[in-house]
Amino acid sequence: MIWLWRALLGLAALAGLTVVAGQAGLLQGRAPADLGVRNGRLKPPSDTPNSVSSQAGLWTGNPQRAGAQIEPLPLQGDGPASMARLRALVAAMPGVRIVESRPDYLYAQFTTRVLRFVDDTEFWFDPAAGVIVLRSASRIGRRDCEVNRQRIEAIRASYASGT
Repeated sequence: MIWLWRALLGLAALAGLTVVAGQAGLLQGRAPADLGVRNGRLKPPSDTPNSVSSQAGLWTGNPQRAGAQIEPLPLQGDGPASMARLRALVAAMPGVRIVESRPDYLYAQFTTRVLRFVDDTEFWFDPAAGVIVLRSASRIGRRDCEVNRQRIEAIRASYASGT
C-alpha cells in the first residue's frame, strides 16, 4: 500500500512541476518563422494531430493532414469587411494576442490560462476562392484534445450569428 502512496505523491509532484513550468513560460514554444501567405497558401497543417487547416487538402504526402481538414469561413459582405468583423470577434476572445492584422490577413496567438501553451491561428481572405481560409496549430506536443478545432468552430458559430 505504501507504493501506492508514493506513486500518488510522485504524480502530484509531477503535476505541480508541470504547472510551475507552464506559468514560467517554459511550455510556450517558439513562434513559427514561416507563417503568412505564400503563393496563395498558408503554412501546411502539422504532421501531428494538433492542428486544423482549411487548406489541408492542398498538402499531400502525409495521411495525418487529411484529418486536419476544416471548412473555410464564408464571406459576410466583402473580404475586408469580413476580415474586420472577424478581427473584432477574435480580439474579444480570452487569452488572445493579435500579432498581425491587415485587411486580408489576421494572425493571432491563443495562450491557455494555466499551462500557458500557445496556439498560432491565421486567417486569410482568399479573393480567388471568395472565402476566408484558416489554419490553427499548437506549437508543441503531438495532441491538443481537439482544442484548435473547437476554437475555430466556436469562432465560426459567433461569426455566423453575428455575435
